[in-house]
Amino acid sequence: MSNLIIYGIGFIAQLLFSTRLIVQWIGSEKRKQVHTSTLFWKLSLLASVLLFIYGYLRNDFSIMLGQIITYFIYIRNLSLQKEWQKTNVILRLLILIFPVIFCLYFFLYRETYDDFDLLFLNQDIPSKLLIWGVMAQLLFTFRFIYQWLYSEKNKESSLPRGFWVLSLIGSVMILIYAIIRKDPVLFIGHLMGIFIYSRNLILLKKQR
Repeated sequence: MSNLIIYGIGFIAQLLFSTRLIVQWIGSEKRKQVHTSTLFWKLSLLASVLLFIYGYLRNDFSIMLGQIITYFIYIRNLSLQKEWQKTNVILRLLILIFPVIFCLYFFLYRETYDDFDLLFLNQDIPSKLLIWGVMAQLLFTFRFIYQWLYSEKNKESSLPRGFWVLSLIGSVMILIYAIIRKDPVLFIGHLMGIFIYSRNLILLKKQR
């Protein structure tokens, strides 16, 4: 597959991620407090699928790692907002089994195991940089695990202060990774994110 198509998938994913942040930011500015709409989670879900595919096509395990977990957290948040239940049953089923189908194809229909090695031992990525990238993605992913646990405890979908702190730290780490890796998709996506994460922390401080 050509680099143009691969980067195109990545840029569309980051555009969706950026759009969800802009939607969330505008909604919060209007209300003068941090707010999250159902559109935020719908865009997150769609972008997660595309970014997972992008990471696979780029042979970059650190990108793929975070999307596997957050995919189902996005669905859970839609459920907490009573939006998931409104979705057509067949569409819900297709969304749920997509990762399973993708993984089965990946593991059962590969002609060689060389591609598996590329995910963990990519010669284009030094081992120290790969470790940094994985750590950054783990931290960036953990923000949604934290958000999910917080929302389950309060029985409603919300984005607490800890979510934005983890987002900011993780985004800075990924931005550094993107600069060294010379990955324009990650760089552009997280550059905008840093501003919005900081702004939400300011709004939360004012709320208090």
